[in-house]
Amino acid sequence: MNQKTSKRYWNLGISLFAVLLFQFNPIGLKAYKYYVVGNSGDVVRTTSPGLMLMGGGTDVDDAFRWMISKSGGGDFVVIRCSGTDAYNPYIYSLGTVDSVETLIITSRLDAGKSFVIDKVKKAEALFIAGGDQYDYVRYWKGTPLEDAIHYLRDRGVPIGGTSAGMAILGEFLFSAKNGTVYSSEALADPYNKYMTLDRDFLILPYMEKVITDSHFVTRDRMGRLMAFMARIIKDGWSSTVKGIGVDEETAVCVEGNGSASIKGKGYAYFLYSSKVPEVCQPKTPLTFLNIPVYKAGSSATFNLSTWTGSGGVSYTISAQNGVLSSTQSGGKIY
Repeated sequence: MNQKTSKRYWNLGISLFAVLLFQFNPIGLKAYKYYVVGNSGDVVRTTSPGLMLMGGGTDVDDAFRWMISKSGGGDFVVIRCSGTDAYNPYIYSLGTVDSVETLIITSRLDAGKSFVIDKVKKAEALFIAGGDQYDYVRYWKGTPLEDAIHYLRDRGVPIGGTSAGMAILGEFLFSAKNGTVYSSEALADPYNKYMTLDRDFLILPYMEKVITDSHFVTRDRMGRLMAFMARIIKDGWSSTVKGIGVDEETAVCVEGNGSASIKGKGYAYFLYSSKVPEVCQPKTPLTFLNIPVYKAGSSATFNLSTWTGSGGVSYTISAQNGVLSSTQSGGKIY
């Protein structure tokens, strides 16, 4: 190879390396995306605390209006790892806010960028969109972005999430590190490779000892939520555990005192256990008996502080050798 050809290949190699640097962003080049409707500057408004748990599917207008009312009309910030800025015009149309801003944050580097942290810390409402919750765990957990969310919590700013965004709001969470898990798989073997649990990501009011699940009835997730709870107790993470399952097109809106209303078309399910599962071990069907469930629709209320409800339906559910049954009429699981 002559000198000229060698130099050409060298230059080509340098160019390809530069492309790779830009593509994978290992040296902190800007990769996050930012979109805004309304005023791109900052305003300061008085907020009131609240937590919104949305079960995925079609968004619940009234739940966003509830968050807007708590924002004081300030800056409403949406964070996510994938997707678009589609929430901006949607939320902006639902009430009076100074702005709606979307940040797409796709790396741990971006989760520490000053622009990103500044925008989040100045929010009067924060919403975590759906997607893949493992992206949120691996890109956001243990970063300045996590600290910024806790800063909003301490300021009394309303925080919400849907689907994967709801999954990370509890003290415990299903991380989906190896992909999703189906109830049939979780009940048949609560230690199968898809049962990846995590904890201590976000610490939010009334979410201590809680694990959440979304798309609840549509994707038949009662079995896996029970398996998550059984694992948490069996593995010694906590002696008590609470589960919240939320239907699609449904949201649980929690006030600053822990009282919650249910908005939307479906139901929320509140589970509790303070006992060790009868059988919870690898390659063995789950047995976890007589778990209290409270089913609450739009005409009911539930208090996360006292873990009691009004206007809903109470029953118990059991997993016996991996098969669910309940004390509801006809043995209905939901």
